[in-house]
Amino acid sequence: MARGVPAVDGSSHSIVRLKLAAALAVPFFLCAMTGAALPADCKQSNAVYADRDDAYELRFSPLGSDAAAASNQFKISVVKTSISLDGYVMPSEDPDRAIGIIMFNCPGGDVTGADLDACTIWQGPVYSVSAAGELDNLQAETASAADRIVLPGFGPAIRESSIWGEGKATVAPWDVLTFKECAK
Repeated sequence: MARGVPAVDGSSHSIVRLKLAAALAVPFFLCAMTGAALPADCKQSNAVYADRDDAYELRFSPLGSDAAAASNQFKISVVKTSISLDGYVMPSEDPDRAIGIIMFNCPGGDVTGADLDACTIWQGPVYSVSAAGELDNLQAETASAADRIVLPGFGPAIRESSIWGEGKATVAPWDVLTFKECAK
């Protein structure tokens, strides 16, 4: 039971103070939120995403070449490990799709198709989801960042890959990654 002298509305001063503190905290919270980057204010090439368990971070980076076959590049870090995966998104036609590939420890130089298959962790469509929930192909790196990225079947692919196991990845990611921040 709260102590204090009843206020005009019958509540104690302690409760009134708590209500006042809560009412004042809302504007401060909203002001603090305006400092956070929004996906629309960030280019896709600088966007950073996380899975729902904060076990994986997907970080886009600029390609640095207008002649690149890819439309986006990124790295996926498995949090609390040294594992880092390389990813690329390439446009395809008929039907128009953004196709992604995620690799681990691929050899450099001249590689064969078998070499690439051996180091590929996941391959499939890459979708963006807007704040309104609209699904689309992931746009090129110069477009505004998506609110969420969907990599269908990514979690099961991790469980079946060479990065899964003791001392490696032990949490299968959700296939949806949410915008976390805009890298500078």
